[in-house]
Amino acid sequence: MLELKNISYTVDDNGKDKEIIRDVSLKLEDDRFYVITGPNGGGKSTIAKLISGIYKPDSGRIIFDGTDITDMSVTERAKAGISFAFQQPVRFKGITVKDLITLAAGDMTTADACEYLSEVGLCARDYINREVNASLSGGELKRIEIAITLARSTKLTVFDEPEAGIDLWSFNNLIRVFDKLHDKIHGTIAIISHQERIINIADELILVADGRVTKTGSREEVMPLILSETWAVDSCDKIS
Repeated sequence: MLELKNISYTVDDNGKDKEIIRDVSLKLEDDRFYVITGPNGGGKSTIAKLISGIYKPDSGRIIFDGTDITDMSVTERAKAGISFAFQQPVRFKGITVKDLITLAAGDMTTADACEYLSEVGLCARDYINREVNASLSGGELKRIEIAITLARSTKLTVFDEPEAGIDLWSFNNLIRVFDKLHDKIHGTIAIISHQERIINIADELILVADGRVTKTGSREEVMPLILSETWAVDSCDKIS
């Protein structure tokens, strides 16, 4: 279980402190599928980066499986069992796709690495030895990163808008991948998303706005509130 206890986070805004996360307390239980949603700029991605260790809170504590991880680095949290998939995946010049999967998930055969690529709809023979550089599109990078996350199979996996840059066919495939990941690892999955089709497969929704968690609960409890908001009407289910 992951628990955020009274977490706050501020940034410098032209010499003044701007509070991005305001005294957030939140529990993510084991073997649950969460979707964190809300308006742009509300603090969703910041919460994800606080969980992964990219950002450090100004106050409050983060507890993972009974251990205080507040001061742990990204690498230490990864070793403890937390994976984070970026909205905009990082490119690694000089490293092949197979190298990256092996570095992230440990030693594995080429056949195993190819299987994970196939899971996300990539033809393994075309990608396994490709360099992770500018020759890959944003959508290809996104799917490679999700394949890496599948290979790691950690206890807590956080995805920041995995649908970004993904076409309709790939998006429909991702829904299946997320379901399979949940069934496979029986760990906790938290996805930052506006997409209703992702929301529909969640066990629980977390609504974040203005740096606060404003509502948590089942789809039936939270979705009516989401659909009443202009940001949701403008952003839900726009996959080209």
